[in-house]
Amino acid sequence: MLGTYYYHEIIRKTIIGFGTLFNNINIKHKDDNSNVVSDLKVPLNYGPSQKFLARITEQGDLNRSYQITLPRMSFEHTSIVYDSSRKAGVTQSFKSSGQNGIKKVYMPVPYNIGFELNILCKLNDDALQIVEQILPYFQPSFSITLDLLESIGEKKDIQIVLDSINFQDDYEGDFSTRRALIYTLQFTAKTYLFGPVAENVEGLIKKVQVDINTNTTNTQNSKREVRYTATPKALKDYNNDSVINSSDDPFVLPGDDFGFNEGWEFFQDSKSYSPTQQTDI
Repeated sequence: MLGTYYYHEIIRKTIIGFGTLFNNINIKHKDDNSNVVSDLKVPLNYGPSQKFLARITEQGDLNRSYQITLPRMSFEHTSIVYDSSRKAGVTQSFKSSGQNGIKKVYMPVPYNIGFELNILCKLNDDALQIVEQILPYFQPSFSITLDLLESIGEKKDIQIVLDSINFQDDYEGDFSTRRALIYTLQFTAKTYLFGPVAENVEGLIKKVQVDINTNTTNTQNSKREVRYTATPKALKDYNNDSVINSSDDPFVLPGDDFGFNEGWEFFQDSKSYSPTQQTDI
């Protein structure tokens, strides 16, 4: 069972989707007359805050030609936890059909992915500008849509939940030491992990039949009265014969626009007659 190779890049897509939320944040500096003197897009990197703090500490001399730029944001993936509260039936499945046949995959497994977003600034006003551009969107969650399983076109709304906010001022030492104000925001992404996709699956239901009996308590000895059947009805010419009729019905796929052929068969004294009703849906 285990060992079948597949890789849907779901965790990678979730990480990229999370980072995309914060890659377009700007801060502005104004003079005494409220004129904008600088407009800076805040850089965003993947990695722990300790990595950037170490670079600030090692390059504390302000006269050096190169220094890490503040303000800056960084984020990292911190945890993966199974979420039993969102569990669905394990026997349910998705099916998708196309030119390459029918594909099938079982219901996804819910997992919570933890993220940490760090905001590093030298000026307190810069940090407040960044924080105020983030917090109003989380009440306490914000949803993004990800194409988790491209092979069957399965898109999911992923909730990003803001769990906590912490603040620290890393200013220690003399005046030559660079100051670092750090806001740490903890998030949880409620994503789903899919298993392998089975291809060329048979058994797609194309006909439904219901028998209605006169006795509901003992169906084995009851007399059958009515039979209802429903099959797909083509709404376009699939076999290119310039006519839309029943010969086109077998070519209907689940993703197509189609109607239904509904049939009612009435039984009387072991005989039957079939007035048929067709309905477009």
